[in-house]
Amino acid sequence: MVADFLVLIIAFSLAYIVRVHYDQRPLVSQVYAVEYFRTFLFIAPFWILIFVALGLYQANIYNRRLVEWGKIAIGTFIGILLIIGWEYVTGKHIFPARLVAAYGFGASFFLVLFEREVLRLIRSWLFYRNWGTSRVLIIGDSAATRDIADNLSDTYHSGYKIVAIAGPKKVIPPGLEVNHFSSIDAALKKIKELRITTIIQTDLYDSTDRNQRILGAAQLNHISYNFIPGEPEFYTGKNTVDIFLGYPMISVSQTPLIGWGGIVKRLFDLIATVLIVTILSPLFLLLIILQKILNPGPVFYAAKRLTRYSQPFGMLKFRSMRPEFGSKDAVQDFKDMGRPDLAAEYEKTRKILSCPDPRITPFGHFLRRTSLDELPQLFNVLRGELSLVGPRPIEPVELPRYKDRGSLLLSVQSGVTGLWQVSGRNDLSFEQRVELELYYAQNWSFWLDLKILLKTPGALLRRRGVPQAKASHDR
Repeated sequence: MVADFLVLIIAFSLAYIVRVHYDQRPLVSQVYAVEYFRTFLFIAPFWILIFVALGLYQANIYNRRLVEWGKIAIGTFIGILLIIGWEYVTGKHIFPARLVAAYGFGASFFLVLFEREVLRLIRSWLFYRNWGTSRVLIIGDSAATRDIADNLSDTYHSGYKIVAIAGPKKVIPPGLEVNHFSSIDAALKKIKELRITTIIQTDLYDSTDRNQRILGAAQLNHISYNFIPGEPEFYTGKNTVDIFLGYPMISVSQTPLIGWGGIVKRLFDLIATVLIVTILSPLFLLLIILQKILNPGPVFYAAKRLTRYSQPFGMLKFRSMRPEFGSKDAVQDFKDMGRPDLAAEYEKTRKILSCPDPRITPFGHFLRRTSLDELPQLFNVLRGELSLVGPRPIEPVELPRYKDRGSLLLSVQSGVTGLWQVSGRNDLSFEQRVELELYYAQNWSFWLDLKILLKTPGALLRRRGVPQAKASHDR
């Protein structure tokens, strides 16, 4: 907080000096350096409060660089608006020229960014020297115990030094040199000798007395105690801890896309899609004309898909197949054509990779290769059937392949593009795609959506597949 405050002062001092002393153009008003500096000293604490409100001083922000950079940009922009608002309310000029505000915005953003990266390096160096690290005793015998031990073993990045583990030897990661205790009581007796500062327990034991001894040892030695549920269900979706009838209660939701999360996502979808459709309207018109000339028949095709809560809908696409194909399942189409080899390939992979699909027209191949056939899905977004970002819309005949994972994927709105499309696209296996889509559904954030949208054009240009996997029976 102190470092941010000092950097903001430096940034706006530099902005003043560059514009007033090195730019010969006339000033909007005569603001003396002392007055400018005094006013900024008064406003700067409110700027820091904006950073506080954005969560820039929370511990978890250090491990989320892109989120931190985005919040710094937002905080800096709001800070500039705060100063301009102050000028308007008080009726007195703070900036001697409008460029001072622009210079101040740029300088404060980049200098705060640089300062925080330097602090991150200093913090990592201190952890490397074992200064300021938490000395941890991990207690448990589940898979979560081993996973936590493995992830915290890198002291340089985590800030934790695992000193001891109480549990079976199988939970100790290979190569990790720690004190091992098969008995919990033996480990608790060594807390002072090993200078333990944090206990992490990953299993709630059947014995209430044993659980109380662990918590009591932490309280007796005035050290930190943390309980991490070993069941994987507690790590998915949106989880909240509350007090219910005097008891701590963990509420587990399938996805963060509930409440305000869903509202924000829908508003963003509507605003962004209207802008995109408006900008691309000439391209839509051109494609419709070319479709009529080069691919006679219906311009659009509505592919049967499932979206949120298993609701069926027609996913719009520019038709790429000849009109006589696509009304039946692709397997039957290939059998009718006398191509049992393609029918067998499609049954196995749900797509045709061994050769060009013989049902697709030349112009249709162009549409699919460039992913332009997907553009009409923007109208599905406006109708609320799709989101700009989300899991791949599931074909009804594919649902059994997802087994029990389909219900989780269908708890959120399907999307035009998604995490797997920008992470590996069609190079990924079906199982890998499903894992990425599950991760998205369980870990959604507005920043993740923005990141996926920004990566999508690059993925398209690399032509590693298409935004949505083309089902071979889609027309």
